[in-house]
Amino acid sequence: MADVIKSLNLLETLKESIENNKLSDVKDAVEDLLISRINLGIVGERGVEKATFLNALRGLGPEDEGAAPFPSPTPPEGVAGYPNPKHPDFRLWDLPPVPTTSPFEPQGYMDRVKFLRYNAVLMMFTQSPHPNCVELFLEARSVQRETVYFVLLASEKDTEKSLEAKKKASLEVLTSEGVARPKVYMVRPSTLEKFDFPSLLDDMASDLPEVRANALLLALPILTLSLVTQKKDAFKALVWAAASLSGGVSAIPVPLVASMVDSSVGVRILNKAQISLGLDDESVERLARQRGVEPKKLKDLRTCTLSVEITKGEVKKRLVSAEKDLSSVSSRLVQMAMPRNARSAGRSFTAMLQALNGAIDEMAADAEKIVAAAVGDGK
Repeated sequence: MADVIKSLNLLETLKESIENNKLSDVKDAVEDLLISRINLGIVGERGVEKATFLNALRGLGPEDEGAAPFPSPTPPEGVAGYPNPKHPDFRLWDLPPVPTTSPFEPQGYMDRVKFLRYNAVLMMFTQSPHPNCVELFLEARSVQRETVYFVLLASEKDTEKSLEAKKKASLEVLTSEGVARPKVYMVRPSTLEKFDFPSLLDDMASDLPEVRANALLLALPILTLSLVTQKKDAFKALVWAAASLSGGVSAIPVPLVASMVDSSVGVRILNKAQISLGLDDESVERLARQRGVEPKKLKDLRTCTLSVEITKGEVKKRLVSAEKDLSSVSSRLVQMAMPRNARSAGRSFTAMLQALNGAIDEMAADAEKIVAAAVGDGK
């Protein structure tokens, strides 16, 4: 199924799937990436830091609709779900803090909060992890759940020096409780681009199944120039898959796309890219408000028409233009890209590939300008 995506370099895997007539695998991969389905569990005390983190991970401020409130109205033992307003299949789950009482039964806690249904779990604290949290972590590892991470949340009062001291103390606690090669990620919720959050994302991307890692990537707000580049690469992988299903193998019936002339899949991909790259009006205005920048200043940085609005007419125009002018695409590219049994139909494939990749490049360039103006380079 969607495990057809083994890496962002989809070429060989797609060719193999198409040559073996496994088009349903490629179709499922495209749909999975367009849907961005992923569930993250967030364990920890329901303080202002946790609420800020839940919101920042969805690109929201405390005043935005759908923001996690503080204080939390959720009962102490309850679980609250927070969908991403732009990516409704990306859900954060506010899990209750781990009890500090003794004896503690980690399996009982895991059953109560349905621990194993989450793709990854972040165990958060503001001082140091309680021994019961470590016991829960070790229990999760014992049942082959590798995607569990310790996160030290910074408060507004914390300095970099005080955070480093807390991180060192936390690592000592984990070591003393039997965690081999412990890791603690230091995160400031109000500015996720700083400290260890990028490293946490890198590790999650390595540990999660490829499709889930891409779902997380595409649903995250734009925080750094590096994230914009990663999103661009992910969308180009999606374009390869969609182009393979569309004109590239039009001789084989595929329900997802009737032909290259039907630009529906192009519209879907570019709509997803616009939202993922934070280029729509609502996202730009929200980012400007959060970073204290004039919204018009950021909006004016969008020079690509598709960054402002995705229309079927514009997408069709780009597809037709690309098909008319394929001289700039080398025949070797088509030979490399197309499965052997579909190279005779390579013209439509190449046109779609060129049109959508060009659009993704332009939109990503606009996103980079917005990140640089609002957030900086993230370093």
